[in-house]
Amino acid sequence: MKEGSRLNKFLASCGVGSRRACDQLIKAGRVEVNGSPCVDMSTRITESDHVRLDGKRVAAKEQTIIAFHKPRGYVCTREDELGRDTIYTLLPGTMHSLHHVGRLDRDSEGLLILTNDGDLSQRLMHPSKSVEKEYLVTSNQAFENVHLDQFLEGVYSEGGKLKAKAIERLSSRRIRIVLDHGAKRQIRVMFETLGYQVTKLLRVRIGSLWLGDLEPGRWATLNAPEVEMLLGNPSPDKKRKPGISGDRKKRAD
Repeated sequence: MKEGSRLNKFLASCGVGSRRACDQLIKAGRVEVNGSPCVDMSTRITESDHVRLDGKRVAAKEQTIIAFHKPRGYVCTREDELGRDTIYTLLPGTMHSLHHVGRLDRDSEGLLILTNDGDLSQRLMHPSKSVEKEYLVTSNQAFENVHLDQFLEGVYSEGGKLKAKAIERLSSRRIRIVLDHGAKRQIRVMFETLGYQVTKLLRVRIGSLWLGDLEPGRWATLNAPEVEMLLGNPSPDKKRKPGISGDRKKRAD
């Protein structure tokens, strides 16, 4: 076995981005290995090598993956040009380098993953992986059954056809909805197209990992089994699994 890690994998471990994104950085000639530009994708990096990106030394970081219960009223960005509160104001400074995987809009809440693992981000977001995301959604008015069926068949909007993978009526104005491919503000756009307004949107699951009783503003570092749960959808015949382990929930001071 060859020693070291492939250059793109090493760069991803430095928090630069996904392996695919790192491939583009290498091809663009922005990476140096031991003082020389390197465009060879097969280059392997060992502990004795020095790697620079755009002239700045990069080093592998310890992988951090957290589950965060995003509260309503916060935006998923480090800095907001409109001066709105961001999710990073709720996290300790040591976690401000983590990237959020996907996003929830300001008025939405629930399970959000943040990490410096570019590969994991890519796997969770890539359409080919079809990682499910489950939401509890409340509308401003009662749903018509024909519209619930239309969510499954597909709703046509300016951005194209949008559809849900599964849907279940919980009450006259409340539904459970599952997506495995997400467009920007997809649920809100689908509702608005059919004449409804979302009054509450809570993401309760990604893959097989449930939000559980993780409270708004709290976060927990995920262990290896929980990361695996993120990457796999639950079997239809399996009962709901428990949420994130309660003894590791934390809130920033």
